[in-house]
Amino acid sequence: MPESRLAGFRTLLYKEVLRFWKVAFQTVLAPVINAMLFLLIFSHVLDRHVTVYGDIAYTAFLVPGLVMMSLLQNAFANSSSSLIQSKITGNIIFVLLPPLSYREFYAAYVIASMLRGLFVGAGVLLVSIPFVDLSIAAPGWALAFALMGSAILASLGVIAGIWADKFDQLAGFQNFLIMPLTMLSGVFYSLHSLPQLWQDVSHANPFFFMIDGFRYGFFGQSDVSPWLSLGVVSVCLMLLAALTLAMLARGYKLRA
Repeated sequence: MPESRLAGFRTLLYKEVLRFWKVAFQTVLAPVINAMLFLLIFSHVLDRHVTVYGDIAYTAFLVPGLVMMSLLQNAFANSSSSLIQSKITGNIIFVLLPPLSYREFYAAYVIASMLRGLFVGAGVLLVSIPFVDLSIAAPGWALAFALMGSAILASLGVIAGIWADKFDQLAGFQNFLIMPLTMLSGVFYSLHSLPQLWQDVSHANPFFFMIDGFRYGFFGQSDVSPWLSLGVVSVCLMLLAALTLAMLARGYKLRA
């Protein structure tokens, strides 16, 4: 690829990273504090009464779920908020006018969103260390699910940002789709603690496989096989990437 094309991609990526890093108190620190509040409250109430996978303390079980939940939500928030703000203020034209391909456009927004999600996830993990004895049994699995999960939610954020015409529609996408799927994905409980009906329903939630696979990286144990989770998450990522690239190639709601 010619150097001039890479320069455009690098500039857009730099702009998107700078966009959230300039307000890191809001985009990175605040989600970390929110996750810590969940950890302090739930661990205080349940740690003495609940163990998971036989002998794992509830607080230790909870930390990977909170890390992944924060990572996913912030990856989505970054790309969706950036696009909807640019569309409403009209400055999206300055992104569309340069000779950027739709693949470079997609890559810049997704990579920047993944970085925000990973920064927040790493922050939640770091501040949790003083409160829990936690080791990482299979770091490769944890890293793989963190990268693929953040890419999936970043792609969903691009789709939501393109589709929404106003903040209210974007809030509906987040509050009625992303938030319920995240909160009901096993962040706070093991799937085996649910009645059989809700276990079956949970298998239709792709967020469950992201979090369960990520948790396997910490304990070497999970509710379902990590290979099954890897397969589901990989298929979701490929489908969403293909859909997002198709929307960008057509210029859906951007160049019409």
